[in-house]
Amino acid sequence: MRHIQRRSLVDTVVDELKREISEGRWVLGTRIPSEAELTVVLGVSRPSVREGVRALVQLGLLETRQGDGTYVIATDPTQVALRRALHSADSREVIRVRRALDALSASEAATSRTDEDLARLTELLEQRRAAIAARDSEAFTEADVAYHLAIASASGNQLLFDIYASFDTSLRESVSDASCLAAGGDPDRADQHESLLRAIAAGDPEQARDAALGVLAQQERLLDERP
Repeated sequence: MRHIQRRSLVDTVVDELKREISEGRWVLGTRIPSEAELTVVLGVSRPSVREGVRALVQLGLLETRQGDGTYVIATDPTQVALRRALHSADSREVIRVRRALDALSASEAATSRTDEDLARLTELLEQRRAAIAARDSEAFTEADVAYHLAIASASGNQLLFDIYASFDTSLRESVSDASCLAAGGDPDRADQHESLLRAIAAGDPEQARDAALGVLAQQERLLDERP
């Protein structure tokens, strides 16, 4: 990060912080340096740094978490617009859009996954099972969402993963609304999550796509069965 000259200090701070994000030095999910650290690196006053960070929070690129710092939650304004649109979508709308994303993620993961990807997917599926056994809705939702995000990551397609990751909040709401624990039934009657992992491990893109679509069809059925 370059030491900056004093012009419009807040605007300059904003520009520099945006550059760190857009050029990939602060990736999605990264906690940015503290206010004190940024003050030293940028050579500006603490109030200027604070206002610059606040501006990016308002833009939706950063999120301040009480007691934990400030994190990158989007890397460009397009992501922010998409995230806000998704936030207002209902669970069925999210599932319909996910059909295209999940089918592509699964088929590409089947041909691109690594041994590390398979180990991570197996671990998350076990966490999902444990949450079901414990009737822990929150843990179930976290494990289920992480499982699908890990499949998008295993696809090796960064753009696909970024789009999928922008679903974060809506994805959790959709999974929670349609979860077995909310509906009071069997979480995976057709064992589709297991089938999905087996197809990815076997390197079979067609079976992986079919299993991914089966997962979503089951979620829709669970939504329809809810009172």
